[in-house]
Amino acid sequence: MPTLAEARPGWGGPGWGGSGWNGPGWNGPGWGGGMMRGGGPDRSRNGPPEDKVTVSTFVTDEQPAAATLRTGTISVTGAPTGSGVDSGELAVYAAAVVDQLTQVGYRTDVPDSTSGQVTELHISHETLQPEEVKRPVSGAMAVGVSNLGTSTALALNIDLSKPRSALISTTLEARIRDKASGKVLWEGCADMATRAGDDRWSSGAIANRLAAALFDRFPTGNGPPT
Repeated sequence: MPTLAEARPGWGGPGWGGSGWNGPGWNGPGWGGGMMRGGGPDRSRNGPPEDKVTVSTFVTDEQPAAATLRTGTISVTGAPTGSGVDSGELAVYAAAVVDQLTQVGYRTDVPDSTSGQVTELHISHETLQPEEVKRPVSGAMAVGVSNLGTSTALALNIDLSKPRSALISTTLEARIRDKASGKVLWEGCADMATRAGDDRWSSGAIANRLAAALFDRFPTGNGPPT
């Protein structure tokens, strides 16, 4: 893949299309490491825009492998043990991805087929900003004395604004392989930041939003953040 790596250097460094492509994968510098996230932007400094999805994708230019995308059968599987995501959450994201794969042209009704392709998923969460602490009441008092008597002044500073909940980044990563050869045909990463406890963003809502953005205009790539 050297030619592909030079033509499409990937997301922020040696990750996409670099040393990680078809490299150690799950248990090495792959998911969450040098391949999918390595060299990415430092989002913790100022924090990313809330409720916006950022997507990066990478597709092989090998033929006829690239021509097999969007066709045939495909199944979806989660990351192996150690991903830190429970089976219930993984099922929610898998369902969202299956829906998108069906829309782009795949058959997903034969998951046990030994032919076709398989989509490997990885979901992760990161706290970008911790929950704000409740602001205390502060004040000051002044006492004055004159020939007319004494005076007392008291000032209170009360912040009635509600502390903001933690800002959490959720990342959905997907990798499509050819089942027969094990060759990686496509991979993508979508993430967004939401406030913990926001009624608009249940686990299912986040999963659907990320999956839709990840497979928008599949497999050629995506536009700016949505």
